[in-house]
Amino acid sequence: MIPLTIGTTVDAPERPAVIDGSRFNRHTFWCGQSGSGKTYALGVVLEQLLLQTELPMAVLDPNADFVRVSRTREDAAPDERERFAGFDIRVFHSSTHTEPQLHARYVDLSVRSQAAVGRLDPIADEEEYNALLHLDKSPGQHFDKARFLEALATSDDPARRRLGMRIDNLEILNWPLWSFGGASVVDTIDERPRVTVLDVGGFAHQAEPQAAALCVLEHLWEKRMERQPLLIVLDEAHNFCPPVPRNSVEAQLTEQLIQIAAEGRKFGLWLFLSTQRPTKIHPNVLSQCDNLGLMRMNSPRDLDEIGDVFGFVPPHVLEQSPTFRKGEALFAGAFSDEPQLVRVGRRITVEGGSDLSVEPSTVEAG
Repeated sequence: MIPLTIGTTVDAPERPAVIDGSRFNRHTFWCGQSGSGKTYALGVVLEQLLLQTELPMAVLDPNADFVRVSRTREDAAPDERERFAGFDIRVFHSSTHTEPQLHARYVDLSVRSQAAVGRLDPIADEEEYNALLHLDKSPGQHFDKARFLEALATSDDPARRRLGMRIDNLEILNWPLWSFGGASVVDTIDERPRVTVLDVGGFAHQAEPQAAALCVLEHLWEKRMERQPLLIVLDEAHNFCPPVPRNSVEAQLTEQLIQIAAEGRKFGLWLFLSTQRPTKIHPNVLSQCDNLGLMRMNSPRDLDEIGDVFGFVPPHVLEQSPTFRKGEALFAGAFSDEPQLVRVGRRITVEGGSDLSVEPSTVEAG
């Protein structure tokens, strides 16, 4: 057992609440409605994993909640400050104003994923899809966007010309995500720093966050036989694997996550999914989770869903969830010998995306 002290027990505040860090070699589901303290508590668990294990993590972060994970709070203990200063933590940003930038290589995507980005169906758009399938693509480090589009536009093959026009019309190659001849974030992840944070919330195009995630997850799956352990943290996971995908990129991404959820454990690819409601996650991903962290949840339907999926939690314990105060959580499953109710402890690092406050008016009433 690797003990992670994540707070105190609700029934006995003097007793530390401990979960087993070694059991994060299972998929984990983290859930709580808005205002329950879900993201703050998630940060507490990730910090403890950093301090007590050697497990590397990649965090897909839509709300910039973890971009400051390398910065300790002013009230952090000196030994905690020293240890965090020594961790290899790398943060990549999607905002054009913040460095380093989050980039990936378009040509590293599989043909199916490139087709998804281009909204191509292999049957309905059979000729263009086939043209994409048989393109001679330069290696990522030598990719030239202008030359690539010109070659398609001047091709003798009408299907290739239509493919080039589609890519150009959708402005796919204008997305800030693509690095073309530069480095990709997957190059960094392959080095397995302790934490790689991908701040995906600043992209302008709706499909870019999912495309970034798809680049990473496809790459990890392609290299799965190397068996290099990695905890893949998906904050606001409903943006990556909803029950009903809203577009072709999301559908391809969901399919990849279903595969990792079903088969990734034996290769050292472990998911940590955080969201507000279980019904917002694809059931084939949710059903593979063995660890549960549940914060306040008022919806009877959502609690019934959790009870069905996580049958090891006694119903009378689940029924207490609507009464949880902010920062209280139920931990159950592989990482806890028995279900325990916990008041989550303090953060060590700075939370990046805490709520904004409503400021009082400075104008006196007349």
